[in-house]
Amino acid sequence: MEVILRQAVENLGSPGDVVKVSNGFARNHLLPRGMAFEATPGNLKRIAQEKTRLEAAENERRNAAQTLAERLEQVSLTFSARVGEEGKLFGSVTSADIAHQLEGQGFQIEKRQIDLHEPLRTLGVFQVPVRLHADVKPEIKVWVIKQ
Repeated sequence: MEVILRQAVENLGSPGDVVKVSNGFARNHLLPRGMAFEATPGNLKRIAQEKTRLEAAENERRNAAQTLAERLEQVSLTFSARVGEEGKLFGSVTSADIAHQLEGQGFQIEKRQIDLHEPLRTLGVFQVPVRLHADVKPEIKVWVIKQ
């Protein structure tokens, strides 16, 4: 299915681009979230007229994400956990835990924006990337210490 992107999508394109994606990705992700239009002749005409407005809106989102990224880079989160042998945790630190602690510090970050591939299960200091925008990915420092 061909769609016209309304905003930048990672590994796909920028606003106004006409891209070919699978039907399921378009129907279940891009269209319901307002990230794209279906590529019909009428929408192609409309998007040509809106392209400058879309680019300005995208630049505004990128700048907002950049200012938030500068604040996030200064953040250091600390989690204390019970530890077993060899420094392995009883349980783990997940992206939901990180999002909850960020919310406590005044940041509105959803857990799906935190790019943690697997939960943290050992003691140490970790750099955890946060996806704020397709072009902006700050890293926050997460400390996991012994309780």
